[in-house]
Amino acid sequence: MKLAAACAIALVLGGAARAEDGDAAHATQAVLAAAASGAASAPADEPPSAPAANPAPSKKDPFESWNRSVFSFNEAVDTAVLKPVAQAYKDIVPEYVRTLIENVFGNVADAWSTVNHALQGKFESTLQMGMRVATNSVLGFGGLLDIGTEIGLEKQSEDFGQTLGSWGMPSGPYVMLPVLGPSTLRDTAALPVDMQASPTALIDDTRAKLIGVALMQAVSTRAGLLGASRVLDDVALDKYSFLRDAYLARRQNQVYDGNPPESPDEDEEAETDAPAAK
Repeated sequence: MKLAAACAIALVLGGAARAEDGDAAHATQAVLAAAASGAASAPADEPPSAPAANPAPSKKDPFESWNRSVFSFNEAVDTAVLKPVAQAYKDIVPEYVRTLIENVFGNVADAWSTVNHALQGKFESTLQMGMRVATNSVLGFGGLLDIGTEIGLEKQSEDFGQTLGSWGMPSGPYVMLPVLGPSTLRDTAALPVDMQASPTALIDDTRAKLIGVALMQAVSTRAGLLGASRVLDDVALDKYSFLRDAYLARRQNQVYDGNPPESPDEDEEAETDAPAAK
């Protein structure tokens, strides 16, 4: 039951974005930045070409045909269920109440981030995140208020997938999970551990309360992504590939703390791997 409830937490943007850090604003900003970059790079006098009906699989996405099918399913679930509920939640619930709810879920995520900072040997950030959690838990009335940010203890989110990456585990192929959305083989392997630190896993109570907490976090997270989804609908001709590339780039950036190593372009790799003409 805990696993099923935790799965509902990650149901954001119809599988378009997983909010690993518990902060939908970060994901929204990433999507907006990627959208602006893509729009700026497109020639003004040339319309973008339509995606191929049967795209050739790439090294980073060898399961693309299956992934696209799952993505379509996730989009349908989001359109039919989560997005309308999230919009109603945003329209009805006052902003300050939504902020209090987000802060509580964010404080739980910060506690798990602190553990992952420690597992990665980042002792300075472990201390800072530990102080942030303690401050928000005590002075912020259990995390309702984000006092930590106000006094300069900024959120530094980490999850177990990032920890595995810092230990040297490669990300593996891109995977689109039903309901849960974008992932990689490494992040999928880390999911059961991350779910044990979710708010639902920390509640030892009735099934109704577990489901209620899970749904509340899912709706709260999705409400924070409404702006990003509107931008995607406007600028992304092939939303699947746009989100895949944005997700992989963001995860690479997170694992390397904003300083990822340069990686060759796929076309360059193909040219390098191809045998020289005789």
